[in-house]
Amino acid sequence: MRLAGYEVDALSIGGIETCIQLPELDLAFDIGRCPHSAVKRGRLLITHTHMDHAGGLAYHAATRDLYKMKVPTWYVPRENVDDLHAMLEAFRRLDKSDLPVNLHACGPGDVVELGGGWVARPFRSPHRVACQGYALCRRRTRLLAAFQGLPEAEIRKRRLAGEVVSETVESVEVAFTGDTLPEVIEREPLVRAARLLILECTFLDDRVPVEKARGSGHVHLDELLPRLGQLSCEALLLTHFSARYSDEQITSILKRRLPAPFQERAVPLLAGRADVR
Repeated sequence: MRLAGYEVDALSIGGIETCIQLPELDLAFDIGRCPHSAVKRGRLLITHTHMDHAGGLAYHAATRDLYKMKVPTWYVPRENVDDLHAMLEAFRRLDKSDLPVNLHACGPGDVVELGGGWVARPFRSPHRVACQGYALCRRRTRLLAAFQGLPEAEIRKRRLAGEVVSETVESVEVAFTGDTLPEVIEREPLVRAARLLILECTFLDDRVPVEKARGSGHVHLDELLPRLGQLSCEALLLTHFSARYSDEQITSILKRRLPAPFQERAVPLLAGRADVR
């Protein structure tokens, strides 16, 4: 699918598998069980280490090595980096292979340079284990307002004279929360500012009450609805629906309950769900 101008190749079923790929940026948020297409992604941004989000990490490294692909780069929460190093060492002994990986720890407040004018900014997502989302931000250089409309020769002259004629601006293009409570919306300006927001919404009705959803660290639609007005996104990709819901139930509930402004902007991620029921 293409949302807010970006190609998205994604699977996300609560408790089963989450892997959100952005092929044009050669990266994926989380790896799930490592769908075959995700082997192509040279960079992974891991939100947390629950098995449905990180279970395919070793397979990702091993398969890229098998295909003689470039060594992958994984960005992982600082809380998990030591255990992931230990996991890789265990698999290296078991598999009798090198499993080459560039493993980088990061956390809220860090700026991850991705190249090509792109950076990733991790932010905290409240979940029942350490979890962080990521905002992908694009940096551009633009002419200062005072110089706009001037002839190029004049701008060049002033630049050569030492005047600052431009500035760097940063836009939040994509944000992915990982597993989270809905408070991430009011706590994180990056979430509210994203053009494309990828947000979990695991539970949709009273089959699972709000209290139970909160106990498991997930978003319930009842708690998301009053917060939608805080979002400025052009597109909202809702993910991680519980496998207890059918595709038809998901679309019907959202059509009935989402406010009019989000009927067009919100898209439920249904890909792959038929394979787990």
